[in-house]
Amino acid sequence: MAGGLLQTGLSVALWPVHRYDPERRALANLYQQLANLAVAELNAYSAPPASAHSEQAQDALMGLARDAGPESLRYQALLNQAERMRLSLLMLSRLRNRMEKTNRDYAAVAILTRHLDIAAGILRTISGLLVTTSADEQHQSHEPDKPIEQLEQATNRMRALVASTSPSFIAAVAKDALFQMGALGGQLRVALDLAGNQITTDGLSISELAPRPDWRDRLSATSEMLRSNLTLQSAIFRHALRLATLVAVGDLLGRIVSWRRTYWLPMTIALVLKPEFTVTFTRGLLRVAGTIIGLLLTTALFHLFDPGVAVQIVLIFIFVFLLRWIGPANYGIFGIVVSGLIVLLLAINHVSPKDVIWARGINTAAGGALALIAYWLWPTWERTRISDRIAQVLDAYRGYLQEVTQARDHASPSTTALEKYRRSARTSRANLEASIDRLSSEPGTSRERMNRLTAVLASSHRFIHAVMALDAILSRDTSLANSAPLREFSTSVEKALTLLAAILRGDRVPPKNFPDLREQHRLMVQARGSSSKTSAARFDSINIEADRITNSVNTMAEQIMEWTRSPEFAAIHTASKPMALIS
Repeated sequence: MAGGLLQTGLSVALWPVHRYDPERRALANLYQQLANLAVAELNAYSAPPASAHSEQAQDALMGLARDAGPESLRYQALLNQAERMRLSLLMLSRLRNRMEKTNRDYAAVAILTRHLDIAAGILRTISGLLVTTSADEQHQSHEPDKPIEQLEQATNRMRALVASTSPSFIAAVAKDALFQMGALGGQLRVALDLAGNQITTDGLSISELAPRPDWRDRLSATSEMLRSNLTLQSAIFRHALRLATLVAVGDLLGRIVSWRRTYWLPMTIALVLKPEFTVTFTRGLLRVAGTIIGLLLTTALFHLFDPGVAVQIVLIFIFVFLLRWIGPANYGIFGIVVSGLIVLLLAINHVSPKDVIWARGINTAAGGALALIAYWLWPTWERTRISDRIAQVLDAYRGYLQEVTQARDHASPSTTALEKYRRSARTSRANLEASIDRLSSEPGTSRERMNRLTAVLASSHRFIHAVMALDAILSRDTSLANSAPLREFSTSVEKALTLLAAILRGDRVPPKNFPDLREQHRLMVQARGSSSKTSAARFDSINIEADRITNSVNTMAEQIMEWTRSPEFAAIHTASKPMALIS
């Protein structure tokens, strides 16, 4: 009894019930997505799974960087384990696909599938533990022995199969899968114990804790963000100038004219004017139309029925309910309900509805018209930014590949630097996907253009899947990165990505400047195959991932070169240089 109370008390002390709820929810969602990744079919032409949830968890835990308490360290350690498991799961899925293509009936396929199913169950358990509100429930639901034992049994079966299989390609793939299964098992044990309060952060090694940036890293990141946005080439900066100018003009106009309640004029401008063309015009038209319809309905209500205070209170209740229920679904409905609600709130305080209706209608119409005219005169077209977005993705991917494949002079890679490049790759990819989505709704966007961009994006997804697989291989045995052929191949890929980014930014690059990646890959395979000290299984995986990197980069080069030769690309880059302020 005393022992149980002591354990419960320690659990509460290690993991407070009501603190850090956003961080816990973000981590729980991430682990749930990892569970889905473990059992899902991997598609190399789509974005790496769980990217958005990983980014959300990073953002949620960013505020804990200065907190050195046990709870903060526990969350940071769970995040680090999740990032490592994400790489291991992706690599295992790729290895399973590789074995299925070679021999679907090979026993290792079923063993690995079983291993991933068990891992998915453990990940769901971790997610559940993170959202459990009671320390007693955490203790009762934490029964790690059985699934961990099943995981070890699957690993042992794979080990026996590898030992009994004669040397072959599929045996080498199974051996590499065994290596990753062992790594994933260790990561799951640590994460499960952390989530269930079975270990303290004092028992964790430095490599098991998430990198904690110091003040220099935070200052550098902030300075870089400010530098990238304090320029007229930044769409955010241009929108800030546009919005500040229009709000000032709206306020000045409101002071000059003799209308009443002119504060609605600049407020409408601030609500309607957005960085994107489609959002601005859609919100602007819906805002004006919704406001006018709402005012007309309210006018009819007071003119025909003259409702008393009791009826007005009931109507306010109904309007607030509608505002929260269906208002977010459509901005026009939102405008209708808000307009009616404002009139009712003022009317119940003995303000004449007639004056309110007229003033709000004329100011909203004027503010919406100003916002639409300003955006028409000073637009931000997504088509002028899309090539630079792709270049930013290639730059981020190049930095990630360089960090993954660089030679190691110490026992483990720099987790802080690796995580920095991983996050940069995720952010740039998310920005590109959002940019393509906005471009699809702009007027004048052809289906051919969208198909071309989608093809480039799919090739970039295939590239980053292969780089993440290399990350999973090399992070578990850093000595593998100390290979001259691999470094030479990586340098050639980095050069190709640099040249492609330069082309996308409008520079002229002769085709002869591009490295022959296929020849570089052939030389790497030849050099690795002749080394007697090389682990064949792991080098096979490295060679295969390098082959996919070669294919994806060569494909992207063809797609990008074809695009840059099109009239639309020439028109965009010819117009964007002298018209940077209005593009």
